[in-house]
Amino acid sequence: MTIRLPYVIVLALLAACSPAGAPDGGVDDPYAAERPIRFSALIERERPAADHRIAYGDGPLQFGELWLPASPGPHPLVIMIHGGCWLSTLPGLELQDLTSADLRARGMAVWNLEYARIGHDQGGWPGTFLDIAAGVNHARTLSDSYPLDLGRVVLVGHSAGGHLALWAAARSAIASGPLAPAAPPLPVAGVVSLAGIADLEAFSAQGPGRCGEPDTVTTLIGAERGEAGYVDTSPARLLTLGVPQVMVSGELDTIIPPAFGTGYTDAAIAAGDSVTHLSLAGAGHFELIDPAAPAWAIIVDQIERLQAHEVDE
Repeated sequence: MTIRLPYVIVLALLAACSPAGAPDGGVDDPYAAERPIRFSALIERERPAADHRIAYGDGPLQFGELWLPASPGPHPLVIMIHGGCWLSTLPGLELQDLTSADLRARGMAVWNLEYARIGHDQGGWPGTFLDIAAGVNHARTLSDSYPLDLGRVVLVGHSAGGHLALWAAARSAIASGPLAPAAPPLPVAGVVSLAGIADLEAFSAQGPGRCGEPDTVTTLIGAERGEAGYVDTSPARLLTLGVPQVMVSGELDTIIPPAFGTGYTDAAIAAGDSVTHLSLAGAGHFELIDPAAPAWAIIVDQIERLQAHEVDE
């Protein structure tokens, strides 16, 4: 089901969804005249710091940043996966600093993952995927030292990170090969995919080229594997995921247009999954990771809704 939310409704929901004491509880958007924004606008803003940088493996990019609320906890956990077209030449986990800080202020812990990308040693297939799998499962280790509620874990990813968040939720369906789980994947309450690339085949064939597709997709899945490379890498090939999913698109997004969210949503529902697609008017690609944008409060509301569905670890 695709739900289109006009801008005026986005503003109304912003006011309704912002909890008391949230850092930006009103509807004023100080960057309204600049929208839709580019990623550089987020990088150039002053960004708060995470509480801890922690390795989840031995590789130079196998680390994450943990953001912890001041309250005692245990805290619901957002596992955040940044975008950047899977490319080493674009910014990394710092893209999610503003959203991580906002969620921390709302009482959620955030585990913001870095990972090897195309152009890094070990980037592409299978290394990028193995990093995400290890980083997500490392939340179990983190919970030994920090007050995290592993019954309320939501995966949130943006753009290429939205693809990887969906893949992380789906990977128990991979039965063989390097990406088959060596240990039980961390159970999650749901996935929020922000302009996520959920169907790699469709994006490779029909994407607007702003993310370097089809070449980036071909490299990501393993060029030597041909069409078989989609089988263990594309969420659309791994349906059903078995967890609730929210696909969020910006109607002004020229990098991952909303049609890709609609197409995956229809296929996932037909396969038996619970999926909602929100298409937000007035939002481009990067409004979805901008806490100052009207879209963000709607996204937070969806994260909180999924966290209410606790799972057994």
